[in-house]
Amino acid sequence: PRPATQRRRLHPAAYLSAAATLLALVAAAFSRALGPRFPSPPDARRCRPDPDGSWSAGVFLGDSPFALKPIEHWGISADAGAAWPVANPAVTCADVAQGGGIYMFFETKNPVTSQGDIAAAVSKDAGATWQQLGVVLDEEWHLSYPYVFSYNSKVYMMPESSKNGDLRLYRALDFPLKWTLEKVLLEKPLVDSVIINFRGSYWLIGSDLSSYGAKQNGELSIWYSSSPLAPWNPHRHNTIGSMDNGSSFRNGGRPFVYDGDLYRIGKQSGGVSGHSIKVFRVEILTANEYKEIEVPFVFDKPRKGRNAWNGARSHHLDVQWLPSSQLWIGVMDGDRVSSNDSVHRLTIGYMFYGVTLLLVLLLGGLIGAIRCTIPLRWCVPHTEKRDDFFHSKQQFFLKYKLSSLFSSLNKLGSLLGGRINYRTWKGRVYVVLVILVLIFLTCLGTHCIYGGNGAEEPYPIKGRYSQFTLLTMTYDARLWNLKMFVEHYSKCASVREIVVIWNKGRPPVQNELKSAVPVRVRVEDKNTLNNRFNMDEKIKTRAVMELDDDIMMPCDDLERGFKVWREHPDRIVGYYPRLAEGTPLEYRNERYARQQGGYNMVLTGAAFMDHGLAFERYWSKKAEVGRKMVDSFFNCEDVLLNFLFANASSMSTVEYVKPAWAIDMSKFSGVAISRNTQAHYHVRSKCLAKFSEVYGNLTAKRLFSSRGDGWDV
Repeated sequence: PRPATQRRRLHPAAYLSAAATLLALVAAAFSRALGPRFPSPPDARRCRPDPDGSWSAGVFLGDSPFALKPIEHWGISADAGAAWPVANPAVTCADVAQGGGIYMFFETKNPVTSQGDIAAAVSKDAGATWQQLGVVLDEEWHLSYPYVFSYNSKVYMMPESSKNGDLRLYRALDFPLKWTLEKVLLEKPLVDSVIINFRGSYWLIGSDLSSYGAKQNGELSIWYSSSPLAPWNPHRHNTIGSMDNGSSFRNGGRPFVYDGDLYRIGKQSGGVSGHSIKVFRVEILTANEYKEIEVPFVFDKPRKGRNAWNGARSHHLDVQWLPSSQLWIGVMDGDRVSSNDSVHRLTIGYMFYGVTLLLVLLLGGLIGAIRCTIPLRWCVPHTEKRDDFFHSKQQFFLKYKLSSLFSSLNKLGSLLGGRINYRTWKGRVYVVLVILVLIFLTCLGTHCIYGGNGAEEPYPIKGRYSQFTLLTMTYDARLWNLKMFVEHYSKCASVREIVVIWNKGRPPVQNELKSAVPVRVRVEDKNTLNNRFNMDEKIKTRAVMELDDDIMMPCDDLERGFKVWREHPDRIVGYYPRLAEGTPLEYRNERYARQQGGYNMVLTGAAFMDHGLAFERYWSKKAEVGRKMVDSFFNCEDVLLNFLFANASSMSTVEYVKPAWAIDMSKFSGVAISRNTQAHYHVRSKCLAKFSEVYGNLTAKRLFSSRGDGWDV
């Protein structure tokens, strides 16, 4: 029978905890079978709300532990998850994947009891994709920080169990799914503990926050032994500050050895935000002395705020050498919101509701609809005799003060009552203004309570995330549009790079564009709309989104369109549908397409596509006639691409995604080529007629609401 501690299950909505989440990688080959697989959680987009946050884990690779780059930097792809390339986060609450040589252990929180358990995931492709294996260790108390290591060909786990008042060691019976208690190492409620074999001895380093006066950052305590299973001896100078100035940092991950030196990962706890991971080089480690110094360790700080999976904070890092790929691999946790974000939003929301209620009462009093007088008899002192003279005197004094206060409030109510005559136009204006303020405050409160954390998160496919490159074509007269465009869209979660196709005039310099992602300005030799689809070997993603610089829409709309494209990578996925039909073909607006109930084109001024596939078709020999027409009319490059896709397939080649909202900034600039709608449509109708002669008809009409996701209505 399975030990009582091994109730193998997966919480229905398990999510990474914001407590001590150690992501323990075990890069080892095990010949034994992993045993039955656990059911995976549904492919959901967002995690269950948690007052502590919604943590995820990301994978980083590098030539050294001090040169780690996120996995998307390495261009690793996974067709099964439609991820070209694979992007962080690698593990979230929404994972379902295919399954290993690398195992990740982490704390997962029970959504009902909020108790921490230990879960595991496995990767068979050097950390690119992960499969959730479910909860592998569950006790009656809170577990976290699962430190996993091997000793004498056996695998052990030392999770934090400070809630139980001790530090326990478990041994794998059927790795990684089944564990049994080996022994209690120390009768101390240590947190964030690690064991390291260094220079012939085993060292146990942890923090005891239960001791009197213990700092939140956790002063270190050290024990040493000849074996992880032998008795542990305390260091001579316990407890030990980790810095010369007396400050201290709890463990924040697995210690590692690099170039013969031992490094300890620390974290600065107690804050609600900030990237607090620090690395210390251990200078002296003996039974009588300990000394470490902080060394530079810099990760590129996310600049996308809440839209980044680790935009608010990170506090755990596990770094190990990966022999299979001859690289160092690191796993870091992250959260897009600060601690207690949901509680903070709830508090602010109810404060707005409270102010709204007070204003309602005030407005009622001002127009005379509410008359409130507090009876003074409530404060008349009792005259009966009391044995306790002092108590009676205190009661009389208190009621006297209350009587004075109520009298003042009654006078104020009399003065304010009926001061606004809502029957006059002036009084009605006052009432309308106050009502507008009430509506505004109510909306703010409702948004704080029910509006979520404000993050526009990406949508995974089979638990995988990816990235795309944003392309926009512009010139000097539209520089002000470009600045807004770059600042806004660079914060979208899945945007990896923005490429500006510069057609005319002096190109902008880098400091003119405020961006959270790299911006590359590609200066063209000729001012032509064909430049939109020029082959570009520097693009690092399979997906590109062509987006006119005068279109502004929410990041969430881009993320939804990107998900649809990942489901249909051979198609053009856009936001502006058109239906070209009739004899000859006539170009009409979106209203006509909706009246007819379908579409057979999407405008590439806001569309996703496979740049290798699309650009190759556009610059093929058979597209030469079309490209000459585009130059002749300075128009129709998007119409041509739709024909080229339709000519290459008998199936539907376009998908529509309805944006929540979109603003066409060209209406305010006066520099758009389509500002004369009638002339613009006339030219496009000519293009339709000519392209249909050369390339054949467009595909059959695609009906709205036919995809089933509710995004093409």
